Amino acid sequence: MGKPTTATAAINAGATVSTSEERIGFLLVFLSALFWSFGGAIARFIDAGDSWTVVFWRSVWAAAFLLAFMLWRDGPRGTLALFRGMGFPGLAVALCFATASTSFVVALAYTTVANILLMQAGVPLIAALISWLLFRERVALPTWLAIAAVIAGVAIMVSESFTGDVSPVGDGLALLIAVVFSIATVITRRFAHVRMTPATCLGTVFAAFFAATQTVTFATSSSDMGFLFAFGALNLGLGLACFASGARVIPAAFAALLGTLETVLGPVWVWLIHSEVPSGRTVLGGSVVFLALLVHIGLELRRQSRPARPGVTGMPSPH
Repeated sequence: MGKPTTATAAINAGATVSTSEERIGFLLVFLSALFWSFGGAIARFIDAGDSWTVVFWRSVWAAAFLLAFMLWRDGPRGTLALFRGMGFPGLAVALCFATASTSFVVALAYTTVANILLMQAGVPLIAALISWLLFRERVALPTWLAIAAVIAGVAIMVSESFTGDVSPVGDGLALLIAVVFSIATVITRRFAHVRMTPATCLGTVFAAFFAATQTVTFATSSSDMGFLFAFGALNLGLGLACFASGARVIPAAFAALLGTLETVLGPVWVWLIHSEVPSGRTVLGGSVVFLALLVHIGLELRRQSRPARPGVTGMPSPH
């Protein structure tokens, strides 16, 4: 986890593409969700006692992979142009991603993978709420109902913090991840020219530098380093590369639907591999959030399937 939300990078999809390109896009987004879903399971294999050590090496490997990917795809000049073209919006997205990816690793020491992933399922709807609060973007009634359901589901999940059953730090960090991802989504919608890959690469650099100031040691075992490589380069970096390449050629709602696979599969892998069972309130609250997202996506897919009325351009939905 600790990656951009599906809604964030999918906003720019809209150009006319061939059927074969669209199929490849579907496959790439599916693979990105699959790669990302293994994040929690990989993290549970790492024995490093200091979370900041994990943040540092994961960020270093992810940054190296993403930089190599951009150099291969765009060449040195193209890569430099992408970083220069980000501007303030790209910097803001990078800071959001650095915060989210760092919080994800630290939160794993305090709460379950299911609690983190299920809370993030509501990011697209939280982003709609933020857009309404800041920019007064129109929000349809079904979206308002879905937002209310997400708030209720999150409240159920974090209620365990008040009873002392789980650490409030874990739930607080999980909620912070959802909020900063939502902010990144809103920024990307408002500044559609921002390219996700360089912004995220910069975010991993920020996270690495900050972790370097907090960690007590950079030393890890060889087995841990292998898992850290997989956690950073493959889980985060390769997942992002697949998503950034695929999401731009398929409708945003379909990308969001495929992205929900991470929310479903992530807790399953941790349960099967590490026997980590989520609490009853996590399952209940997460189910409310997840169902609200699925209903919202279903309505969006239905809206996109309707033929456009004469004179109406294909502008993205305000919600």
